[in-house]
Amino acid sequence: MKFAAKYLGDYKKEAILAPLFKMLEAIFELFVPLVMAKIIDVGIAQQNRPYIAGMCGILILLAVVGLVVAITAQYFSAKAAIYAAGKIREDVFFHIGTFSRGRLEEQGTATLVTRITNDVNQVQNGMNMFLRLFLRSPFIVFGAMLMAALVDFSAALVFCVVIPLLGLVVYLVMKVTLPRFRQIQTQLEKVLLRVSENLEGVRVIRAFRVEERQKEGFAEDTNELMERQLGAGKIQALLNPVTYALINLGIAGVLWISGDAVNTGSLSQGEAVALVNYMSQILVELIKLANLILLLTRAMASAGRLEDILKISGDERSYREAGRKGDAGVAILAKGLSFSYRDGRDTALTDISFTLEEGQMLGIIGGTGSGKSSLVRLLRHAYDRTGGELLLWGRDVESYTDEEMVELVGHVPQKANLLAGTIRYNLLSANPSATEEEMWQALEWAQAREIVEKKEHQLDEVVLKNASNYSGGQKQRLTIARALIKKPRLLILDDSASALDMLTEKKLRQTLTNLPWKPTIVLISQRASSVMEADRILVLEDGTMAGFGSSRELLETCDIYREIYSTQFGKEAVDAS
Repeated sequence: MKFAAKYLGDYKKEAILAPLFKMLEAIFELFVPLVMAKIIDVGIAQQNRPYIAGMCGILILLAVVGLVVAITAQYFSAKAAIYAAGKIREDVFFHIGTFSRGRLEEQGTATLVTRITNDVNQVQNGMNMFLRLFLRSPFIVFGAMLMAALVDFSAALVFCVVIPLLGLVVYLVMKVTLPRFRQIQTQLEKVLLRVSENLEGVRVIRAFRVEERQKEGFAEDTNELMERQLGAGKIQALLNPVTYALINLGIAGVLWISGDAVNTGSLSQGEAVALVNYMSQILVELIKLANLILLLTRAMASAGRLEDILKISGDERSYREAGRKGDAGVAILAKGLSFSYRDGRDTALTDISFTLEEGQMLGIIGGTGSGKSSLVRLLRHAYDRTGGELLLWGRDVESYTDEEMVELVGHVPQKANLLAGTIRYNLLSANPSATEEEMWQALEWAQAREIVEKKEHQLDEVVLKNASNYSGGQKQRLTIARALIKKPRLLILDDSASALDMLTEKKLRQTLTNLPWKPTIVLISQRASSVMEADRILVLEDGTMAGFGSSRELLETCDIYREIYSTQFGKEAVDAS
């Protein structure tokens, strides 16, 4: 509850007024049995109609005032809970925004989505009900016990027995269900992950005809979620009947004691009815309190999960002091570079060493899993290297801040990713100050001008979620245009032309080599034709450096490059070269 209290502290007025107004409502409610007792003992016993009418007027007044007070209390509690939950969601969202790539992969998208939606909603509901009931229900329970004692002390002893027993029942239920709700939330994440993967990979699933297997997996996950929810629900279901049973036994005890007192004349009929009403009030409030505790149990489980996310260091990367370690004219210097992922997989890169001068183009080629993308991640400082040195323009890559890296590097990933909105919005997201002329120029460099010109709204053409209204090649060219519009000093193209035809790719390469600001370019591809014109080519194989040099040099010295080259151009082309 400390977690929620920290956020409710920003809305102290609402958080204080809500329970206070609820206590006022409770006070008015506690007077009702006493008024009813007077109606019975005085009005009905003496057949005094004006007295009965007056007392009924008091009951109506208590009801109206109680209603106004209750609505006011609910307004303040809802306002505090909604605003506090909004602040929690905002903090979690922005904290997730600080996560490095490694942290995001470690936590998983499904987990983070569940935390920021379902868990925050659970906490919001818990805060709302807590503010409305945490003072009202105990106040009525103990207030009713006190009022009963004022009416008849011996009958009030029944209250002293029933209330602790009910408290014990609620405690035991809460103790058993709290860990179960944590398990339910974890299982819910698995179901969401399964749904997300099926929706994103629906074409692959249909292509390989594995729909039945996916259905079976989804059924297993949802059945397990159902079983866990049923298990917690069965325990919860015991609460109300046990509460009713104890309260009804208490009412029976009150009737037994008060019945004897009425017969002996020490207790009036109206007072006996008041005692039963107080016991009924306790019944209603304890049921509310029990349900509140069950709701708080869920909220506490969710609050703990949200707190765990906020405690995670968003960025596990190291940052070094800025300072020159090498020649500022050398764009990239790698010396004995090595890297391993945190999950214990084999070393991704081992002893990589090369130099690239400013304005040159580096082609990186190799088979699947050879370490090409891992090297790019190190160049962008998405991860910390395990060993060796990596310098960009004479500075350690780990000395650059994220802001500096964004300005320095233009990165086009393997999977083209456009933001939902418009083409203009996507281009301005990279360079907010870009003019319309600069946008068209970037599109022309990326061989995408023709795509946009054919659209009805051109730059203001809509981009749907995941750019589903564009082909793979169109998405890649628009993504390249977005990287070029900010004129980065280092341009990284991570297999970003794989969906382009050979002619368009050739035009793109020619354009990139003639860009007016002469950026240093790192071009990753699995096709020899894409990198053969690069100034230097780095050949990777299982995370090791198999060759480095020009295309001609590698054809003479590197068997792996020669094999890749011959696969595309034929053995005769290798011999001719």
